[in-house]
Amino acid sequence: MASKTSPDDWFAQERPFSDALLRLRQLMQAAGLTETIKWGMPCYTHEGRNVAGLGAFKAHFGIWFFEGARLVDSDGLLTNAQPGKTQMMRQMRFTDEREIKPALIKRYLKEAMALPPEKKKKAVKSKPPVKIPTELVDAIKADPELKTAFSALSPSCQREYAEHIGEAKKPETRERRLGKMIQMIKAGLGLNDKYR
Repeated sequence: MASKTSPDDWFAQERPFSDALLRLRQLMQAAGLTETIKWGMPCYTHEGRNVAGLGAFKAHFGIWFFEGARLVDSDGLLTNAQPGKTQMMRQMRFTDEREIKPALIKRYLKEAMALPPEKKKKAVKSKPPVKIPTELVDAIKADPELKTAFSALSPSCQREYAEHIGEAKKPETRERRLGKMIQMIKAGLGLNDKYR
């Protein structure tokens, strides 16, 4: 769908559920939200924050709440359109204009507008512990100097060595890689230091 420069242009375009979308638009405006176009769709903001958006497809239309996961949703009307991908956004989906309940929608909009700004936290995905291949474990057990040097490496360097050896399919390839790496480990070098 092509992006329009104004909400009036968007609503003037013929699309499925046009009358129902106009009703939802009136509810958004009555709630005191500021109307704009973002991502080619009507978007409604409050005090500079995205609150909700409208959209329509062939089989359904709906309201998207940008921070819907933070809403109470005691009526169970909100769904995640893309579980595993979408974290905060939730949608209130309709297939027929008669499903629109103005009082209910006003309540959800009021709650969404009243949400305090969320402090953004960057999600840190922890990596699984380093799985050290048997060949490297055996070499470390047999060589105390290698054990000390390997322990002194950063976890990321340890992971690089372990993965490089472990990803080889043939045992002889693993042994060959280990042979080349022992002096690097003892020298306190990371496998990819020359590229950094």
